[in-house]
Amino acid sequence: MAKTAARQSKKTKERATPKPVVAKSVPAKSAPRTPRTASGKRVNPQLLKQASKTALEGTKERTEAGHMMAGRTPPSQMTSQRQSGATRKIDESIRDTPEYVSASSVTEDEKLLQAPRSAEEDYTKTDPWRVMRITAEFVEGMDALAVVRRGVSIFGSARTSPDDPMYQAAEETGRLLAAAGFTVVTGAGPGVMEAANKGAKEGGGHSVGCNIELPFEQGANPYVDTLVNFRYFFVRKTMFVKYSNAFVIFPGGFGTLDEMFEAITLIQTGKIYQFPVILFGRAYWAGLVRWLQSKVLVERKISPTDLDLLIMTDDPREVVDTISQAYVAETRTVERRKIGPAHSTGK
Repeated sequence: MAKTAARQSKKTKERATPKPVVAKSVPAKSAPRTPRTASGKRVNPQLLKQASKTALEGTKERTEAGHMMAGRTPPSQMTSQRQSGATRKIDESIRDTPEYVSASSVTEDEKLLQAPRSAEEDYTKTDPWRVMRITAEFVEGMDALAVVRRGVSIFGSARTSPDDPMYQAAEETGRLLAAAGFTVVTGAGPGVMEAANKGAKEGGGHSVGCNIELPFEQGANPYVDTLVNFRYFFVRKTMFVKYSNAFVIFPGGFGTLDEMFEAITLIQTGKIYQFPVILFGRAYWAGLVRWLQSKVLVERKISPTDLDLLIMTDDPREVVDTISQAYVAETRTVERRKIGPAHSTGK
């Protein structure tokens, strides 16, 4: 009994005696990670500035290379500065004009996208006045392209030489489309655009070029029948969609991808319908399609049927057959959806 009482007394003392608190080591906060570009470089303002400069230089270099590979002197090398659309005095803005872009090469798009700093600016440099110029550009573009029927817009890299299989495929596609009664519409530049316009002329069809104002003189290829010059990218993009019944996307860069994804978005949101978007060159586009399937679709950012909006081929004849069939179906749908007098008057 005495031993039992002693053990209980010992346990009671142990419970009453507080245990020493052992300080836990708190791990030091790790330094914030610096984001990186797609090429793996650490992001900083100087890098972004240099990347913008290099991107513009690359655009100019690719455009000039396309002209030279076709045996022409690039327009940007024939004159000291751009011929139209540029002004020496630019709008005040919250962004300084980069040193590598001279005041004489500031485009209307750049001025539009810069926010004014003061409400006391000259009225002709303010956004309300600019809206009138944009309206005028819409009117001019629609007036010039009103005659276009059965249009097909063809996009692709400006840096594609006449010896490139894609140049030859684009030329053949343009020729077959013209023979089938379609009007070929391009960005009027060299490379794939030139090939498509050339093929349209060879096929006896109508060849249209929608040129865009750039900080350097881009120039149009010599195979364009109707040339329309645009200052604003979004006006030009509207014309591509409005006067086309299909897009054919040859291998190209950001501009080509921009046109492709815009068309897909317009279809996805019901703005246009029965509008084929054809990716020409399966090998070139395979990686993009795999990414859409393995990431974008798997994470349910798009629907499974959205992938059916992209048509892939390596055959110019398949392009023309697909567009011809879609055109007939689209025409029937337009007739069914047409709003007649009874609808407009509420009867």
